[in-house]
Formats: sequence, structure tokens, C-alpha cells
Amino acid sequence: MILIVDDAPENIISLKKVLEVNGFEVDTASSGEEALKKILKKSYVLIILDVQMPEMDGFEVAEAISGYSKAKETAIIFLSAASANVNLITRGYSSGGLDYISKPVDMNILLLKVKTFYRIYEQSRALNEMQTKLLEEIEFRKEAERKKDEFISIASHELKTPMTSIKGYIQLLERSLNKEDLETTRIRLHKVQNQVEKLNLLVADLLDISKIESGKLKFNKKYFSFDKILDHIVEIMQQANPKVKFIKKGGIDTEIFGDEMRIEQVIINFMTNAIKYAPDSDEVHLTAERRGDEIYFSVRDFGIGMAKEHQQQIFGKFYRVEETSERFQGLGIGLYICLEIIERHQGKIGVNSEPGKGSEFYFTIPVHPEKDANS
Repeated sequence: MILIVDDAPENIISLKKVLEVNGFEVDTASSGEEALKKILKKSYVLIILDVQMPEMDGFEVAEAISGYSKAKETAIIFLSAASANVNLITRGYSSGGLDYISKPVDMNILLLKVKTFYRIYEQSRALNEMQTKLLEEIEFRKEAERKKDEFISIASHELKTPMTSIKGYIQLLERSLNKEDLETTRIRLHKVQNQVEKLNLLVADLLDISKIESGKLKFNKKYFSFDKILDHIVEIMQQANPKVKFIKKGGIDTEIFGDEMRIEQVIINFMTNAIKYAPDSDEVHLTAERRGDEIYFSVRDFGIGMAKEHQQQIFGKFYRVEETSERFQGLGIGLYICLEIIERHQGKIGVNSEPGKGSEFYFTIPVHPEKDANS
């Protein structure tokens, strides 16, 4: 928008008419004081400012404008009498003006100068937007680099822990074998197996992340019984965690279409987290039910829970809740992989949680996603 400031109404009318005919939006002010009030409320690309006005002349207005952060980048063209001397012109430039037009105004010259300033303004705005985007990109890359470095550090630590345990148990195994102590050997072998399984899960997650990044995470979808795989998982988890009671609610009495192994992976992740983050609780609730054309499954624990801000980020890659990162091990990629799996099944994943009262992780997927896709 252009602001014309002149105490002569006839000058304002003629300038306004020419500029509006050429597609410019125009505002007007008949005094310096009125102009300053308008500048406080609106943003202008260009101000055409008469030098000789009573009470507050154009130079004083320009100097006042330069003190407003909102109007610092606004271009000013002074209108002055043809007899303006060098000192007057010099004062105009020093007070913030960028150009002069002598009266009587040559409308062709005025239009050329207005168009030039508008072009400069558009170029400046484009450069500022580009600079803002560039700075955002730099910050994004810095944050990504920081997360990558943090992830490599965490991954190294997480992989080293079971490796160190395996090495220690093997040394103890050698001693118990030399003593022919079969019971101790059996116990230590079981501990080695546990550590190997933990290592295997870590490596599997790392491989899945790599496949997701490269777009090579494959799915083998077919019809399978959800209840059947859930019962199988509960049986295995119960054996591995005899002190925890898994309470199953509801059931899905129909086959669903999806990748059985990947859905199993999500369920196991939910249940493993429920046990991990509720160390003082002996119950985990599982809910499975059909809701129209979708199935709903959730795992609820009664553990530490999490704040709202973490719930919005928990499915992000490499995200770990800072307050629990030292207390609980993990790479921060399990839930990100779960998100990818459920979304590839055209489903939704989420969490309801409250600090100190536990968390409920859930997902929904369509029973017949291939039919939904076709329709």
C-alpha cells in the first residue's frame, strides 16, 4: 500500500487517481500528524511525502518514521518545489528519503519510480523469505545432526551393554563347566540367551530404521487371526514375565488383512514398554475389539506415565523422554517403527497418558484395507 501525505487536497486527488488507475492501493493523509497515526496502525511499502507542510514538515515526519521499527524499511519519496536547493535535498536524504520528485509532478516519472520501488520491495521480501527458510533449514539440519550424534552414542552404549554381559557370562560358563556344575551352567546359559535376544532385537530395530529410510521395509500381507497371534504373544510374554498379570478384554472374532509378523512386532513393543515403564506394577491390561470396519487394540500400564508434550513427540524418530532416559534403556526408535507399520496398514496409532497414572498405547487398522484402498 502507498501513503500520500500532502496538505493540498488537489495534489492528493490527482496522485491518488493516477496510482489507483495503475493498480496500486492508496491511502492518504493531509498532515504529518495524521500520517504518523496511520503509520502506527498500518504497514506501507512506499510513502510519497510533501516537504512543505505547516506545523510538521516532511523532513520531521521522515525523521519520526525512522524511529518506528515497523516503518524502518518503508521507502520515502519527497515531493518538493522545483526551486529546492542543494541543502534542502541533502536534508531530505539524511532524514530518510530515498528519492525526490519536483512539483509540478510528472506522472510518468512518478509511475516509473513507484514501480521501481515496488520491484525492489518484492525482491527484498523474497530475499528475506529465502533467508528465513535458509536459517530454518540450517537449524533443522543442526538438530538432525545433533539427534544423529546422540543416537549413535546411545546405540553404541545399548549394543555394548548386552555384548559386555555375554562376554562376562561366557567366562563364568567356562568356570562352571570346569567344575562340572550343570545347574549353574544352565542358569548362565539362560542369561546368555536373554542377552543375545536383547542384542538381536536392537539389531532388528536398527535394520528396520535403515529399511524405512531407504523405502525398503517390506510387508507380506494376508488374512490372519488377530486373536490367535495375540494369545500366542500373551503366552510367551507371560512365561518371560511370570510376576506380571496380563488381563485381556474383548476379542476380534474375524480374520484381518495385514502383515502378521509386523502387527505382532507392534503388539510386542507395546507390551514390552508397558512392563518396562511400570516396574512397580503387576498388571497390564490388553483390549482388542472390532469397531465397525476397524479393529482397536490397546495396551495399558499403571506406571510412570508421561506429560502431554511428550505424548505429541513420542512416536518421533530417536525421541526419548529426558526424565526417563537414564533410568530406562532404549534406542528411541521402537515406537517410530510401530508408527510406520500401522500407517502402512492404513491405520492410526496414539497414546493416552497421565504422569504417575500410567499410559495406554493403542492402534486401529481397517479389517479389509485392500477394499478401502480400491474404493
